[in-house]
Amino acid sequence: MRTLAVLLLAVLCAIPAHADENLVSGLSQDSIQITSSYNGTSIVVFGAVEHPTATKPDIIVVLRGPPNDMRIRQKTRFAGIWINSDRAILKRMPGFYFAASTRPLDQIASVRTLRQYDLGLAAVEPHGATGPKDIEPFRQALLRFQKRAGLYQEMPGAVQFLSGTLFRVRVSLPASAPRGRYIAETYLLRDGRVIDARSSTLTIDQTGLERRVFDFSLNDPLAYGLSTVFMAILLGWLSSLAFRRAE
Repeated sequence: MRTLAVLLLAVLCAIPAHADENLVSGLSQDSIQITSSYNGTSIVVFGAVEHPTATKPDIIVVLRGPPNDMRIRQKTRFAGIWINSDRAILKRMPGFYFAASTRPLDQIASVRTLRQYDLGLAAVEPHGATGPKDIEPFRQALLRFQKRAGLYQEMPGAVQFLSGTLFRVRVSLPASAPRGRYIAETYLLRDGRVIDARSSTLTIDQTGLERRVFDFSLNDPLAYGLSTVFMAILLGWLSSLAFRRAE
């Protein structure tokens, strides 16, 4: 009984080693309004580790954009020209993906843990797909394209501790970032395990005239197309009148 009591005491002492260590996080802004002068922006994800132990933990910050079904076509050279030979549709891929961490991800946690929480570009997978059986080449092609466009980013070492507990990371959002609802997730890890996690939401949307034009084009595309043609004709006619009078 004495041996059992000693073992139970040892277990109870070991369990709360990280039990009080938790995380708080937030965003510098939770809404971005797009106007005619909008050319991209940046936000700051910040937070603090409450009741930290003697050593600093690892922090991973992920920002995911609204999911979309994305089509990828494979081109093949035939008779001297490039043609579309095959295609795949990757379902519910994030329209924007950003991952930052205190260290390289493979030094923080195992591949299994990273995939379990979708941490890092290597863990970005479609939720279903149509097309060839092997979609990995299409997934890799999409990752390369999105990275070149600035829509997929992975930044090891970008999360900075400002003190023993406070941290932050800056996220750049290009003008081409899709409109919609974003999820910002912050993970606290120690010894390769997720100790705590927090999430916040961010909305990117049009405002003012841009919003009314967008809603018009979405709700009545035929009328929108006819009105743009009419406006183009009207502006062309008015400009021709102005040049005639100038002569």
